[in-house]
Amino acid sequence: MLSGRRYRLELDYSQAELCETFGDICRSVWNTALEQRREYRRRGVWMNYVPQAAELADAKRDFPWLKDAPSHVLQQTLRDLDRACREHGTFKVRWRSKARWSPSFRFPAGNLIMVERTGRKWGRVKLPKLGWVRFRWSRPLGGEIRSATVSRQGRHWFVSFLVEDGTATPGQHAMPNTAVGVDRGVKIAATTSTGDFHDRPYVTEGETKRLRRLQQRLARCERGSNRRRTVLAKINAITGRVRDRRADFCAQTAVGLVVRNAVVVLEDLRTRNMTASAAGTTEQPGRNVKAKAGLNRVILDKGWHMLELALRNAARTTGTAIVLVNPAYTSQTCRACGHVDPKNRESQAAFECTACGHQDHADVNAAKNILNAAGHAVSGRGDLGTGRSEPHGAKPPRGTRGRNPRPLGRGGSQIRPTSRPV
Repeated sequence: MLSGRRYRLELDYSQAELCETFGDICRSVWNTALEQRREYRRRGVWMNYVPQAAELADAKRDFPWLKDAPSHVLQQTLRDLDRACREHGTFKVRWRSKARWSPSFRFPAGNLIMVERTGRKWGRVKLPKLGWVRFRWSRPLGGEIRSATVSRQGRHWFVSFLVEDGTATPGQHAMPNTAVGVDRGVKIAATTSTGDFHDRPYVTEGETKRLRRLQQRLARCERGSNRRRTVLAKINAITGRVRDRRADFCAQTAVGLVVRNAVVVLEDLRTRNMTASAAGTTEQPGRNVKAKAGLNRVILDKGWHMLELALRNAARTTGTAIVLVNPAYTSQTCRACGHVDPKNRESQAAFECTACGHQDHADVNAAKNILNAAGHAVSGRGDLGTGRSEPHGAKPPRGTRGRNPRPLGRGGSQIRPTSRPV
């Protein structure tokens, strides 16, 4: 089984400069190759990794600064772009902005990477063109290295090893007859059908006040100034801690759920669509924009998608099945009698059926409906077994739609970076 191991690097000045250079070159190759792909798509033809890799080799003769980065690192950048375009579409892949994108690059050849432990808290890794680099030995490596990714978060650099740990996913869960439904909410991050509530604050009151002051100071800073960069670094330090706490919460919650349950049922929530802006356009301005923006912030803060990813990752070690069900009417349906009515949910937390009078916590009732939907979702319309069907034309859960991209041939433009990245 492939697993990740992440460590903090201790770079000297020259190594940090080289990492910045590698990141800038990879960013330039990504943006140039993406523009080439988009131009090909506008002509109705297809461009993939193989011709772009060949053109990259030719481009090195005209732009010698491309040789500063290892060849297989640049080729891996093109592979990552090719996968992103196939999965998301050429025009939906984002540019890598110097201001918004944190530098990162991958060494795909695990046989060229050497790791040694030099002490109780320190180790070192030998990377192409970087030489030996020290890192904090915070956990055992535990497997054969397949690749290494170097990335920067704030002012620190990290290395992530992809290792083959020699384990396999169990064929059967240790408790095969257990199942749980999980309702993700804006007030409580995760509520289970057994009545357990999983939530925690990710930012302290003091950090909230300090972050607000820093954002006010940032608004008064001149773009491109040293003061603005200093303020941004302080803001990133706070948001980085919040992000780490959220990831830690999702990982711990996911491990607890998959260890105790052979099946974990979630709603098929498309958080990217749910958190889209409601601002609209100049011709058709949106409605309730401020309320929608506040809801978007809460959804993103609770980490709905991150929890799903953590569950899928943790399920590999226990053999737990992650099931997605149609989310329609799960919060309006009575678990006791199956009556569907928007008035059933009196408030965010209170649920009282208008037909039978059944009372329960609203999130627990929804989690029970989610679990029930996994056992009754046999209709072609995706019925919940409560007399209501999903809206006509709704998309099936993720992972059930096949993708078969159709190659359209080659065009004539080539990868030609305009200048050295700055």
